[in-house]
Amino acid sequence: MRYPAVAGQFYPSDAEELKKTIKKLYLGPLGPGLLPFNFSGEKDIFGAVSPHAGYIFSGQVAAHSYLELSRGTRPDTIVIIGPNHSGMGSPVSVTQHDYLTPLGVAPTDKEMVRSVLKHGKGAISDDVSAHRYEHSVEVQVPFIQDIDLEVNIVPVVMMDQRFESAVALADAIDSAVKELDRHIMVVASTDFSHYVPPHVAKEKDTLAIEKIEQLDARGLYSTVKRYGIGMCGYGPVMTLLETAKKKGGTSAKLLKYATSGDIQPMDEVVGYSAIAAYGDYNRD
Repeated sequence: MRYPAVAGQFYPSDAEELKKTIKKLYLGPLGPGLLPFNFSGEKDIFGAVSPHAGYIFSGQVAAHSYLELSRGTRPDTIVIIGPNHSGMGSPVSVTQHDYLTPLGVAPTDKEMVRSVLKHGKGAISDDVSAHRYEHSVEVQVPFIQDIDLEVNIVPVVMMDQRFESAVALADAIDSAVKELDRHIMVVASTDFSHYVPPHVAKEKDTLAIEKIEQLDARGLYSTVKRYGIGMCGYGPVMTLLETAKKKGGTSAKLLKYATSGDIQPMDEVVGYSAIAAYGDYNRD
């Protein structure tokens, strides 16, 4: 079992309080204004970009991503890919440990984890130490459980965020999907600019968002590096984009952008985006 590392810090540790908090995030002034569906199947959505700060700061933006995901067809498995903030563990790692949150156990799709490891050909490790204290994946899990407690997850943590590493991970995920005939969604966990004036955050983040909307993973990598954009999870987002294209991805759309300064006035802010990726996941 992978036990919660940031419950009581990034989100409430009490189950009932957590449920109430998530509801408020959907209905808050920066939220989408609707509660999520139970995977209604009305949209052809493959995945989403979602932020991972404390819920008080980024949760309303994240709610936009999960409302949109809840309009898709119920997946067998949701692959959650986050950056490595702790510096622990392997360069790119998965784990077969189930994730525990105050809402219960999120079961890991162990068969798919093993398939991803096999197709990763040594580039991906089974290493729970990278997950133990990492919040970027953990904070996504209660949002998924709030929609459907029984959806499996595949947690991935990336310390190595080179373009080539994102492509290798996307290839492994795609091969596992084909081998196991899984219907998946992918959540890329990232915040955008960190601790810059609000106008700088919006200006730089817009450059990155444009590349994401174009499904241009390589262009995103070049843009982040060229303009020094403090986007902590560009590797997970590149993996989402590369996987989406393999599975029939057709477009991506910004759902919501905000900063920590929209919650609490401050001179330097962190940027948050909710972005949905659309396409036909059944395409061969």
